[in-house]
Amino acid sequence: MNVFDCHVNRTPCSGKVEDILYKPGKFLNASLDKASEDNERNYYKLKDNHGNDIVIVQIAGLVARRIVCETNKDQTLNQGDRIGMIRFGSRADVYYENYEPLVKIGQTAISGETLLAKR
Repeated sequence: MNVFDCHVNRTPCSGKVEDILYKPGKFLNASLDKASEDNERNYYKLKDNHGNDIVIVQIAGLVARRIVCETNKDQTLNQGDRIGMIRFGSRADVYYENYEPLVKIGQTAISGETLLAKR
């Protein structure tokens, strides 16, 4: 995402938040591969309604220096519910198994509208 994008992050599926883990770090350009390991980030581990684990990672960027978490551990979420936001340029990674991707590399996804994957 760049500074002109919406930075609200939403859950890609319905399920329960099993864990939230905050990791302090640097503020490198979020488009760099090493930002996934070096930058400030917040991990959400969800268990979807089919028993699959989904991990969402909010990653702060060069300008973004504030990750806002708007959900709690053990909270039940519906697909598209707001989980937080990252202010001014950032990145959100989604990790999953047992789903087929529906988006392509470089595609612009719209928060709460674009389906990322299907079962």
